[in-house]
Amino acid sequence: MKAVVFHEFGPPEVMRVEEVPTPEPGPGEVQIEVRAVSVNTTLDLIVRAGKYPLPVKLPHVLGVDPSGVVAKLGAGVTTRRVGDRVTTDLLLNRGQPGPRVMLGLTVWGGYAQYVVVPAACTYLLPDGVDFATATVVSRHAPLAFSMLRDKARVQPGEWVLVMGAAGGLGSAAVQAAKYFGARVIAAAGSDERVKAAMGLGADAGVNYRAADLTAEVKRITGGNGADVVLENIGDPELFSRAFLSLGRGGRLVTAGAHGGGIVPVNISHLYINHITIMGWTGQSDADLNDSLKAAADGRYRVLIDRIMPLSAAAEAHYYVAARSGLGKVILDPTRLA
Repeated sequence: MKAVVFHEFGPPEVMRVEEVPTPEPGPGEVQIEVRAVSVNTTLDLIVRAGKYPLPVKLPHVLGVDPSGVVAKLGAGVTTRRVGDRVTTDLLLNRGQPGPRVMLGLTVWGGYAQYVVVPAACTYLLPDGVDFATATVVSRHAPLAFSMLRDKARVQPGEWVLVMGAAGGLGSAAVQAAKYFGARVIAAAGSDERVKAAMGLGADAGVNYRAADLTAEVKRITGGNGADVVLENIGDPELFSRAFLSLGRGGRLVTAGAHGGGIVPVNISHLYINHITIMGWTGQSDADLNDSLKAAADGRYRVLIDRIMPLSAAAEAHYYVAARSGLGKVILDPTRLA
């Protein structure tokens, strides 16, 4: 099969389309013909550059969220059939002891024509959900629901500030917060991105490159500040402004660090206002299935900028790094050029 492989860390050019052995499914596994996989800043660009905090063995194939068609079944698989339309879980040993096995990180991922995963880590796509949509939903929506429900414990009527609100996780969080009955402030780095997030249901918006984020959040909330901040950037200046936007009893939950990752924290604001800071990357099977159903029912929308052939992986990395578009960039391994 063809796959995008890199043998050293570096710029996008280190990735090249190569002929590699097609993986065969073992017991309990399925082979998936990949139809869509997304390009992610942290889990693709940062990994390829060699800056991810966990070790990655070379040579490597990226791609943490492939969706496609089951092509072969391994021994003992009874829950899936050849031809099933599925998406995948990033964590291949969720709920099991031992080191985490992560698709596209600790094992080869979906920047390829085929990928092999445990059948238990696949999820059937409802009718009406295409592969690109499924990939974006599976990557971001379950995490957004879990961050807001399980960690932030958001309540109806609370104000939720979503950072990077037009990005993959941010756009999911805007919709998840509205689902839980919260009021949402969409914060993004351009007027166009704020407008896109507002179109997903946010109640107010702030361009944090053009306005004082903390002051705007205080104004919007009548001086009280946000109850919850969903943060997935990790930029020192933006993190500080978002943190200071929290009111008394505020909760900040984060699942990203592509903006740098080392941030200042105003300790006085932390203890005086009884604020909690949490990191989280968890999700459940129910979160993923519910998210796919919501997409099928038209209750959850994804933002997709463009779909590119597998051979354009390096170009896609440059495009995502430049933040040139609006929405996710998808690679389609059935399109080689």
